[in-house]
Amino acid sequence: MPDSDAPPLASLRLYTATALAASGSVIGRYSTSFSLACRTLPPAVRRDIAGIYALVRVADEVVDGTAGAAGLEAARVRTALDEYEAAVNSALATGFATDLVIHGFADVARRHGFGRELTEPFFASMRADLDVAEHDGASLESYIYGSAEVVGLMCLEVFMDMPGTRADTPEQRDMLRATARRLGAAFQKVNFLRDLGADHDQLGRTYFPGADPAHLDETQKAQLLADLNADLDAAMPGILALDRRARRAVLIAHGLFAELSRRIERVPAGELTRQRISVPTAVKLRIAARSLSDSVVTR
Repeated sequence: MPDSDAPPLASLRLYTATALAASGSVIGRYSTSFSLACRTLPPAVRRDIAGIYALVRVADEVVDGTAGAAGLEAARVRTALDEYEAAVNSALATGFATDLVIHGFADVARRHGFGRELTEPFFASMRADLDVAEHDGASLESYIYGSAEVVGLMCLEVFMDMPGTRADTPEQRDMLRATARRLGAAFQKVNFLRDLGADHDQLGRTYFPGADPAHLDETQKAQLLADLNADLDAAMPGILALDRRARRAVLIAHGLFAELSRRIERVPAGELTRQRISVPTAVKLRIAARSLSDSVVTR
């Protein structure tokens, strides 16, 4: 039983702290790259970024096969996603959820001033994973915005509340938002290339228009890499405008994905469906060390 003498606000603070601690365990379990980058953030900022990551990770698991593996039929998977979004909307409005991950996310969103303008496109993209097997140019652009760019914008709202981030004017904030979107898009495009085989063979999805994963050639691969590398380059001015503590963390993530791009470039196009490219731990640590010394990560 809870302590009957604890004031209600103290109970809420404990509940929220517990929710965000639970979210922190999600990022540690699911992403060694983002977990490594987040370790360099101040504890309060690291907690808030983990709160965002956990929410989007859970939604992604619903549509990427975990719910199905648990025995849910297709219609029930859709219902589960709808119910999850409804619970998020309720928590954004009220500041409370019985689900710890949703509660922690809502606390982060309400404190940093974002809400359904970012969560609605995110859930629309998650829903597209249940509906769209092959994307065209327009649907892919919309999908990347909702699945990745808005996540970058959520994180940016946290970083813009740090004192060293240069976000004093509308022009500076617009630049930061534009570059956060480019970085999110680059991360997503790298993951598309890493997961070509699994997305096509296991989930029945083809993200890149006109690029059949089973017959991807070197010209197509080069074009896809040039596009995502342009996004990585375009993101750099915004990264350098962040508070120094956030800049170091984002540079680590940027460096890790730039390294993935280099490694994908060296793998024959026909092999990409048969292996998932990764960065060895020793290389990850070198990239992190370089970023922590404030070196600018370039290809």
